[in-house]
Amino acid sequence: MWSHALKVKSSRNSRLAASIIRRVRNRSAILPRRYPRGRHRDEVPCSPGRWTWSTMGGVPDDAIYLEQMELGPMQNFVYLVGDPQARECVVVDPAWEIDTIVDTAQARGMTITGALVTHTHQDHVGGSLESWGMPGRIPGVEELLARVKAKVYVHKAEREFLKGLGSDLVKVDNHSTLRIGRLTLTFLHTPGHTPGSQCFLIDGRLVSGDTLFIGSCGRTDLPGSDPTEMYYSLTQRLGALPDSTILFPGHNYGGPSSTIGDEKRGNPFMRFAALGDFLRVMGGGRIVAP
Repeated sequence: MWSHALKVKSSRNSRLAASIIRRVRNRSAILPRRYPRGRHRDEVPCSPGRWTWSTMGGVPDDAIYLEQMELGPMQNFVYLVGDPQARECVVVDPAWEIDTIVDTAQARGMTITGALVTHTHQDHVGGSLESWGMPGRIPGVEELLARVKAKVYVHKAEREFLKGLGSDLVKVDNHSTLRIGRLTLTFLHTPGHTPGSQCFLIDGRLVSGDTLFIGSCGRTDLPGSDPTEMYYSLTQRLGALPDSTILFPGHNYGGPSSTIGDEKRGNPFMRFAALGDFLRVMGGGRIVAP
């Protein structure tokens, strides 16, 4: 969720961005300081987009459409994923620049039919900044549904945090699946950062939210976090995936993409052989929300 690598990018929202950064300056994400950040050979580098807070990279593949956008002052990666033949896609973690997201899909000739939520922190789904001690809100799921007709898919453990969506909200569980045109997406429950954190696996690609970053992992010292669950999510749930699986993280904390194999070899948080050693680094047990 948080990172010490936050940057303010020029925009009409720069004052909001600067205010957010001041509030979270000391709430760093788990980031190793000396991890070598090599680029995967199949990685598609982001290039500057025409929108103030976005950079984009598309994955050129006839079988799948995947577009990565860096939006907002917290370096969030938002994704459009779909079937280029059916012209249908979903958006992963819609927040910050909803018009940019919708306009991008439309410019590519794609129709957004769903919104997939990796977890319900405000920087991923939008919402009030009151819990951050700030006025205002981050645009997110509500603003998306005002522009497109779509279902919102959230893990059942975090259903209660998305209110007012009615029949548009769909609860999913581990290994639930979703058809997007000809493609099948699988939901993988990866608790640790939050109780309902989940990743999305489609056509050999994993969108990992705040569970796994390049060279690091999500924080486990927030309300609802659980370092024990994070250990098993990293080393067993995601560690069991093929090494060739291409990784697309939820924030630009170490680059836009990697592979599971590269992370198993080089990410220190996936290399702990024993839970006890992991907990000594990450801290104790589950943190209960007030």
